[in-house]
Amino acid sequence: MILDLDDLDRSLLRALAQEGEVSAGELGRRFGLSQPSAWRRVRRMEEAGILAGLRREVDRAALGFGVTVFLGVKLATKGRVSLEDFERAVTAIPEVQVVQHVLGLFDYRLRVVARDIADFERVLRRRIMTLPGVGQVEANVLLSEERRPGPLG
Repeated sequence: MILDLDDLDRSLLRALAQEGEVSAGELGRRFGLSQPSAWRRVRRMEEAGILAGLRREVDRAALGFGVTVFLGVKLATKGRVSLEDFERAVTAIPEVQVVQHVLGLFDYRLRVVARDIADFERVLRRRIMTLPGVGQVEANVLLSEERRPGPLG
């Protein structure tokens, strides 16, 4: 179901995207609504599937993982190695945080975390390059990241 969102709904979404645990009372105070009115708007967006769950961010750098690399992976032998075999093997690597099957120059896009560049090189050589069917790989080291709440108008 697609909801017709007004400017106030979009403002609530932006606030919730930045601070998922903010209360309906606090949302009401920020946006000039009563607590029940803010709660009803949030609940309506939850029921429509626009809002789902609360999520905690893990500070990877605080855990010692200071390097993030995006890898483009092109499979060399698509006919001999199934996509499922590659996906099963790559998701077993703990440093691989995200696996995306994509359309374009590469077959997969991976988000890999490592302690430093030497650690990333170890993960790349010993774990990723040895996966079934891996052909071409392109690495892009993340320098900085700006998070946006999404297409909220």
